[in-house]
Amino acid sequence: MVLFECQRIYMWRIMFLMLYNLTLVHLLSRTMRLLQISPIHWKGLLVLFAIGFITQFLGRHLQKSSPQTFTVQRLLFSPSTSNCQPKSHIVFLKTHKTAGSTVLNMLNRYGDRNSLTFALPQKYQFSYPNLFNSNMVKGYDEVNKSTYDILCHHLRFNLPEVRKLMPADSFYFTILRDPATLAESSFSYYHSVSSVFKKAPNLTEFIAHPLYYYKPGEKGNQHARNFQWFDLGLDPDTPFNESLARADVKEIKRVFNLVLLSEYFDESMVLLKEELCWDLDDVVNFKQNSRESSTPLDKREKDMLRAWNALDWYLYVYFNRTFWEKVEKFGREKMDIEVSRLRERRQQLAEICLEGLDPVRGNEINEKGIKPFQFGQEKIMGWVVKMDLEPNTRAWCVQMVIPELRYKDILEAKQFPGSVRNGSKPAGTTVKLLGS
Repeated sequence: MVLFECQRIYMWRIMFLMLYNLTLVHLLSRTMRLLQISPIHWKGLLVLFAIGFITQFLGRHLQKSSPQTFTVQRLLFSPSTSNCQPKSHIVFLKTHKTAGSTVLNMLNRYGDRNSLTFALPQKYQFSYPNLFNSNMVKGYDEVNKSTYDILCHHLRFNLPEVRKLMPADSFYFTILRDPATLAESSFSYYHSVSSVFKKAPNLTEFIAHPLYYYKPGEKGNQHARNFQWFDLGLDPDTPFNESLARADVKEIKRVFNLVLLSEYFDESMVLLKEELCWDLDDVVNFKQNSRESSTPLDKREKDMLRAWNALDWYLYVYFNRTFWEKVEKFGREKMDIEVSRLRERRQQLAEICLEGLDPVRGNEINEKGIKPFQFGQEKIMGWVVKMDLEPNTRAWCVQMVIPELRYKDILEAKQFPGSVRNGSKPAGTTVKLLGS
């Protein structure tokens, strides 16, 4: 069983208590002998001491383990650079099917808990798949040049328009995924809205003959080829040319301070924590918007999908290399320690917060505010939060599992009182944090 930080402290306390009682017993027995007190009497006192210790131990243990009284004690594992200041001006390009929903929940929580201002879409996306424009932001004032702390909802990247509303010192980051597994996820999730996917009888047939089904410009076809390249605001149908691709990727590197990898999500969270100068609890997370199952791909299928998505594959290979360069600079041994801390904390919070340690189907979640949105043919999984928690603890736990559409409504209701969508209520989302 993994020992968490609080459990280690608890065990040290128990050991100290044992040594303290044994020392008292030893001193008492010597005193009894020096005073020539009957062994029967001093052995009886030893029994009383033993009973006292057991009472102390059980009392502390029961007090700590009671779920009704347990509260989330925030863990402050600060970044390596002790003199850095937490960043609060953030641009996250949320690419599709790359674990971006999990990152979005983390940003929503941080902004919510710290009363930051979000650039919010009029609905749930910034008129995607159109290129982003500042007038797509709800409440944006072109005359007075409104600025925001966080921009993180789905958009097709357009740097000049983003810069109109985000401060100059904003931290830009995004997340990428191997285009082969992304293509499998995209085929499943967007099958009903992409013309190319609807024409293909199954994924195997699409992989074998993508050009037979794919026609540039048809509705929803951005989901079917170089999806990440498209989200970055580039043309996914550009014929692959390495020199041109290299120039575009270098421009992406210039703009984005950090590019995460979904296959190495925990390592990504550690790097992000360091870059943002946040604490461990700011980046700990439960997986969001995950599917119940996926279709395994063999090596040949992966190679064919990477070739079909050549621009995305070039992008991924390039930033895979820069990612591990950052890990090496951070330190492999230190990374292993930080990843272990992150996973231990996630496990600890799961045991505190959740009914079961695995996600469940949406129809098994009775609490309306945390039901995941169901889209496409796959079942989207979610989490059940325990009901018998102390109120602040439960509010903390609920924040960690609120789906992105619901959280957008909550943030919108706070920033624009009276414009609550679908009966959403902001109450209970701001948590008084213990230890902060």
